[in-house]
Amino acid sequence: MKKILCVVTSNKVKGATGIPTGFWLSELTHPMAKFEAAGFETVIASIKGGKPPIDPSSLSSIDVVNKKFLDDENFQRKLNNSLKLEEVNPADYAAIFFAGGHGVMWDFPDSAAIDKVTREIYEKGGVVSAVCHGPAALVNVKLSDGNYLVAGKNLTSFTNGEESDAEATDIVPFLLESKLIERGAKHHPAENWSNNVVVDGRLVTGQNPASAASVGDAVVKILI
Repeated sequence: MKKILCVVTSNKVKGATGIPTGFWLSELTHPMAKFEAAGFETVIASIKGGKPPIDPSSLSSIDVVNKKFLDDENFQRKLNNSLKLEEVNPADYAAIFFAGGHGVMWDFPDSAAIDKVTREIYEKGGVVSAVCHGPAALVNVKLSDGNYLVAGKNLTSFTNGEESDAEATDIVPFLLESKLIERGAKHHPAENWSNNVVVDGRLVTGQNPASAASVGDAVVKILI
């Protein structure tokens, strides 16, 4: 059975503001639902390992997929005991997926573990995927040839316009859309908050929470 590594943030505050954050729950559960329905084994990892913080704003009982996972003992066990990313073996995984949430903006970009694991999975023919702020994981990832993984690639992410809508432009350490373009990516934004997924070979990215399930579908399509 092929495994998919699902990575979330370990950061629980928005910089110096003290405002609680973490990973956005549906950006993990919706892709995981797609992965598991297609028969893939999912493994959860985080930067520090252990129990990662869920953004409290994403805990909606209205979301039936979230509720299904939160009520599932196996999911709770995996989530509360997430692997420390630097300790995983990239060779075990056919794909890596980065969930978003504002928390990632402070611990994904400069993670040596993300750089290593992402590069190794991608260079052995695996899929690299991310949604919303999740592509913050990719802004500093370099391939063995020294080039940024995203350079020349078509992708999307949480947009500058959406960051403005979220009133976080002056809170985040950088604007994700702008940083990806700076790294040489071809960024394809859609209307704010709309479902938008961009696939470029084995790179799959989604714009926002509304795109999470579609990212899962796109990754499955590549792997099966």
